[in-house]
Amino acid sequence: MKNRLRFLYLPKQIFKIMQLNFLITALAALVPLVMGFIWYNPKVLGNTWMRESGLTQERAREANMPLIMFLGYVFAFMVALALNFAVIHQYHVYSILIAEPGFGDPNSAVGKLVTDFMAKYGQNYRTFKHGALHGTMTGVLMISPIIANSALFERRSFKYIAINAGYWIINLAIMGGVISAFA
Repeated sequence: MKNRLRFLYLPKQIFKIMQLNFLITALAALVPLVMGFIWYNPKVLGNTWMRESGLTQERAREANMPLIMFLGYVFAFMVALALNFAVIHQYHVYSILIAEPGFGDPNSAVGKLVTDFMAKYGQNYRTFKHGALHGTMTGVLMISPIIANSALFERRSFKYIAINAGYWIINLAIMGGVISAFA
């Protein structure tokens, strides 16, 4: 049992081995903020979104925008972090081997297997186009149903669902592309 749970004690090693690029992840997390300024602008979809969400200009002005922007970025960073594992297939090699004896030791049989695999296949499917595909799939197949399900119970309109789901599909496509190509 102890051997099966030892992966819980390896987070520092895992991030070092996996070479997760936090800078690119942090930059990708800016995409929803930038897109939000465009997407929810009154000249684009902002007026329709406000009407469909029941938000008024007066109520919007009362918001603590610095806090909202900060938390929006934190949540977008969490999404970008998770998106790394959806768009970079090489991370799955680590998840398969993490509980194997010698994981994290570059001189072990597992360490050599990972090194050889990454040398040969480490850059496969690491393009903007491929990341955008997986980001779009994540938006359509995971995020949109979550938004739609909540909106249905809140008695929101189809326009509300389409505006918010569309926003996240586009964001995830761009974020996925950036992460896949540059991380």
